[in-house]
Amino acid sequence: MNEPAEPRPSFTPLARRSWTDLGPRVISGLVLVSVALILLYVGGYLFAALIGAVFAGCYREWERMVTLKPITKVGMVLIGILALSAVLYPALGPLVTLFGAALAIAVIMIFGRTEPRLWRIGGLAFYGIVILMVLQIRGTSAWLLPEVFDAGLWAGLFLAAIIWMTDIGAYFAGRQVGGEKLAPDISPSKTWSGAIGGLAVGTLSGLVVWLFVAQSSPWWVGLLLAALTSVFGQIGDLAESALKRRFRIKDSGDIIPGHGGLMDRLDSLTFGAIFLFMVGTFHPGAPTVAAGILFW
Repeated sequence: MNEPAEPRPSFTPLARRSWTDLGPRVISGLVLVSVALILLYVGGYLFAALIGAVFAGCYREWERMVTLKPITKVGMVLIGILALSAVLYPALGPLVTLFGAALAIAVIMIFGRTEPRLWRIGGLAFYGIVILMVLQIRGTSAWLLPEVFDAGLWAGLFLAAIIWMTDIGAYFAGRQVGGEKLAPDISPSKTWSGAIGGLAVGTLSGLVVWLFVAQSSPWWVGLLLAALTSVFGQIGDLAESALKRRFRIKDSGDIIPGHGGLMDRLDSLTFGAIFLFMVGTFHPGAPTVAAGILFW
């Protein structure tokens, strides 16, 4: 007598997939992208203020996540120091940003009584470094000299296009195709189809920007950098999911409708920026980080 066949896994029709968050995601995304692109173009103090605000906001969510308590007066001071260290970057350069992160860590060591202290220090160090790296990629140039090629503007657009389109590709591919989970112990909602779709769309988008901006550089360098940036962005997404699981929270916040918190929105950007900063910094002979990314 034949053994009974194992039940086949059920397939969820596309019509039954949940798209209830699509509207808020689209509206929020359009607003965020518009503001980011305008200030990326303007550069200077306004872009630095944007970076200071969003990553200080990320640290606010980090502080609440690791302490599991409302923000204290010391926490507010730390958030303010991080934001100010970014705003002063165009005038005083990278040392002020590093000094700001070091000062915030010193405040934690002296006045911070809330445990776990090491997690708070780690968050300050991480976001202080990310602020520095993003501002180094953009540089201090501004739109006041439109006739001059602004490598920082285009390197920033290259990074943004890859990360944003990776997120969009992963969202739609994961929802439409579904399939095997990418890392179920870390993020049960992420699938291999989403990761591959995000990689494909993000890489293609980055290559389009590269071919338009870095015409003197080999196309395959742009393809490789775009693919690796997309991969690092997705690693950042998984890393943040692992942190949220460690502290048993679903979202880092609810400030962005359809997306969650600032950490949820910027986790991919942070790791992508770190990768491209390293490429631009260690590219021999490049005069700036942005030039080291774009010109080969």
